[in-house]
Amino acid sequence: MSKVCAITGKGPLSGNKRSHSMRATRRNWNVNLQKVKVVVDGKPQTIRISARALKTLKKKNAI
Repeated sequence: MSKVCAITGKGPLSGNKRSHSMRATRRNWNVNLQKVKVVVDGKPQTIRISARALKTLKKKNAI
């Protein structure tokens, strides 16, 4: 299962972890994915969307 939002297409970002001595090692920031039941074409489906997308959809009464 991929770490990508089904609606926005947001995926994990990468960058550097910095220690106290400022040594750089690679790390990832994953998307905060939530499983949500949504009606798509009249059928309920479970999709994985980001928490930000879920908040926006609830605000616009789409869910």
